[in-house]
Amino acid sequence: MGSLNIVIATLGVITAIVLLIKKYDTRAVLFGVGLLMAVLAMNPMGALEAFSKSMTSANLIMAICASMGFAYVMKFTECDIHLVHLLTKPLSGLKFFLIPIATILTFFINIAIPSAAGCAAAVGATLIPVLIASGVRPAMAGAAILAGTYGSMLSPGSSHAAIISEFVDLSIPQIHMVHAPYTLTAAAIGTVTLTILAVILGDYGQKHRDEYRAKNQEAESHVMKVNVLYAIAPLVPLIILVIGGTSLNQVEWLAWTKMKVPEAMLIGAIYAVLVTRTSPAKITDQFFKGMGNSYADIMGIIITASVFVAGLKATGAIDAAIGFLKESNEFVRWGATVGPFLMGIITGSGDAAAIAFNRAVTPHAPELGYEFVNLGMAAAVAGAIGRTASPIAGVTIVCAGLAGVNPMDMIKRTAPGMVLAILFLALFML
Repeated sequence: MGSLNIVIATLGVITAIVLLIKKYDTRAVLFGVGLLMAVLAMNPMGALEAFSKSMTSANLIMAICASMGFAYVMKFTECDIHLVHLLTKPLSGLKFFLIPIATILTFFINIAIPSAAGCAAAVGATLIPVLIASGVRPAMAGAAILAGTYGSMLSPGSSHAAIISEFVDLSIPQIHMVHAPYTLTAAAIGTVTLTILAVILGDYGQKHRDEYRAKNQEAESHVMKVNVLYAIAPLVPLIILVIGGTSLNQVEWLAWTKMKVPEAMLIGAIYAVLVTRTSPAKITDQFFKGMGNSYADIMGIIITASVFVAGLKATGAIDAAIGFLKESNEFVRWGATVGPFLMGIITGSGDAAAIAFNRAVTPHAPELGYEFVNLGMAAAVAGAIGRTASPIAGVTIVCAGLAGVNPMDMIKRTAPGMVLAILFLALFML
């Protein structure tokens, strides 16, 4: 790797970070900087070929587009809201214990509603007022929801699991089974730490309850009549894929559950049509609208991240980094976790850094002494955890708006647990 290429790669990475911090479009930044690095390294076709190759990645397109199509159907039919109300309605009398329960609940709802901001909006609109009315400080109420918004790492539509499935002979549900114990433990660490901080900071008590009542004497909570059949709809594909991805599919009458993500999402959408009696034409329109938007928004980041990685490869930076990691194996665990974590905090997005890592480094996992799934999903979860500790992330701003607080007041509460969770991933998952 020549000195000029070192300068090109270094300036490229710094430029990308600065532009992402300034909230420029992620896709434009990754594509533009990646192509520029490739041009300066005299290999522009490498970047363009990476773009075209990523456009037709079958596993990614099927899993992500189908999942987002289904998510649009759930939002259109309001089945997601029914699920949230079904799960949160019985919790109003739990008082202080609402804090950890809200985080856990958000985490698991985020599996069924994989968009972090979308899940926070659906859950937070219902649960944050319940938390505050029960005597929880508004900043802690928002933080409790925010801390649970990386449950999507276990979603059937996870783009990261889809990327890793290209390297191993495992389905997306099987990949989730491998990393689930670590991801769930990281979530538990964040939840317990947040609960301890609530006690230390005095974030629950009669004083906060009285302040809420004084400000909301005439306000009444919106109570909707929950339809259990509607509430089940977001869980249908998840249940099918979990059964199909485990030994339960060996049971004769459950053998049909062994299917791919798109089929499960279509069954979920058909179920929604039947129970909500919504026009099939409207459901079809929403499903395909979700598929199209997911290609633009999610696949767009994956495709342009591959261009950025191709630009780095053209400079020789990727080969040099892999060579360094091979000789200094002890740095891999920290590079795969702390790196995406810090990028998630700085940019407010955990996906860009994690996807770039999984495109550039994870394919070489065996050479570095690691399993594909552990290395790749450690980076993915680390990025999502970093985003959960970022004051500029979209989901943070949603939660802050619902709680009526400054985003930094929430981050002071989520960040300690997220740091401990990252240390756990680095030391035990890798």
